[in-house]
Amino acid sequence: MTDDLFAQSAAERLASRGPLAARLRPRILDEVVGQQHLVGAQGALRVLAEQDRLTSAILWGPPGSGKTTLATLLAQTTTKAFVALSAVSAGVKEVREVLDQARLRLGEQGQGTLLFLDEVHRFNKSQQDLLLPSVESGLITLIGATTENPYFEVNAPLLSRSTLWRLLPLEEADLMVLAKRGLQLEGARMDDDALALVVASADGDARAMLTTLEVAIALGAARRTQGEEIDVLVQDVSDARDGRVLHQGADEHYDQVSAFIKSIRGSDADAGLYWLARLLDAGESPRFLARRLVILASEDIGLADPLSLLVAEAAARAVEYVGLPEASLNLAQAVVHLATAPKSNRVTVALAAAFADVRQGPRTSVPAHLRDGHYKGGKDLGHGVGYLYPHDDPSGWVPQRYLPEELGDRRYYQASLHGREAASLAWLEKARNAQDLEPEEGDGGERR
Repeated sequence: MTDDLFAQSAAERLASRGPLAARLRPRILDEVVGQQHLVGAQGALRVLAEQDRLTSAILWGPPGSGKTTLATLLAQTTTKAFVALSAVSAGVKEVREVLDQARLRLGEQGQGTLLFLDEVHRFNKSQQDLLLPSVESGLITLIGATTENPYFEVNAPLLSRSTLWRLLPLEEADLMVLAKRGLQLEGARMDDDALALVVASADGDARAMLTTLEVAIALGAARRTQGEEIDVLVQDVSDARDGRVLHQGADEHYDQVSAFIKSIRGSDADAGLYWLARLLDAGESPRFLARRLVILASEDIGLADPLSLLVAEAAARAVEYVGLPEASLNLAQAVVHLATAPKSNRVTVALAAAFADVRQGPRTSVPAHLRDGHYKGGKDLGHGVGYLYPHDDPSGWVPQRYLPEELGDRRYYQASLHGREAASLAWLEKARNAQDLEPEEGDGGERR
């Protein structure tokens, strides 16, 4: 009884004096900010939880996206007992104890167990295998949380027995809602510039933003006189981040990001490195910069150098795996590679043209010879009839129409003369010239 009283007292003290992020933690699903595709009114996870049909799942998302909060709230909507472990501190012994208790609970009370395993990717293969029989039998419903790509870090058998749910970084509008909640709870106020700065510094990480906000509020509180409202300034936000925020303000920040991208697009490696250093020194999130490089690799380089996308993606993964300051070298390597690579925006232009036809062009239907004819009766409908299998031709290519008739002779992708695209241009034009040939008399219209 005494232990229960002490536990209750500790919980009350944490609720009133704990970190701001903990005090703002949602108590019901309706209070969750962001992730509406999962927990909104018709979100799949919400529907499953409220019907008590939640199955084992892996929550994959960046830090501060709400994985732990979401797992806790989902558990509250079910009839299962909730047990939480962290793969950072738990081992085989702790897992076996949870499984034994789950078995006992099910036998004595008829109640299932929901096990939340944070940082599930930290478990090695044998530890993950230990969970397999219990997940497969339904003894436990496993909710694993990870910031790493589960296809790389979670055992395939365990992943196949779980549903994968992707959590997204919070949007600026979501972070703004949380920041205002924090200010209201603390009895503080911020001007628009300071509020925009604390949101921009978070890069989608709600926990990081609330930590910065809490320190900035404390700095503002130390400056006020008794009875005054806490007024949080831009300088307080900058000091809360140890100066590692956008010293020159939000507008200049976006100007620098623009200069960073345009320098690489313009093949100026030196300028790209300068703006990279400038942004990192100001406290810009390396994850944000890595994402921009991945986008640029396809948007501005594309097939002129297909390797660029792999280099950018590898740098983005290094940011997650290594972290700063060492990951700045990985970003720098990617910047130099992308800046010195041949440039082409033909993929970007081609996709935009295709989208335009999809959204505004004629209504189309799949040509009969391209339709699925494997099911019973498909051939009778003409589905798949006349399709020519490219691998049957020695060249690996056959002249055949793939676009719907309604689109005529649309050409979305036009290869440039740069880099790898130039090498493939001759083959591409040869193939297209053959494709434009009219069908010969008596060939059934199978070749175009």
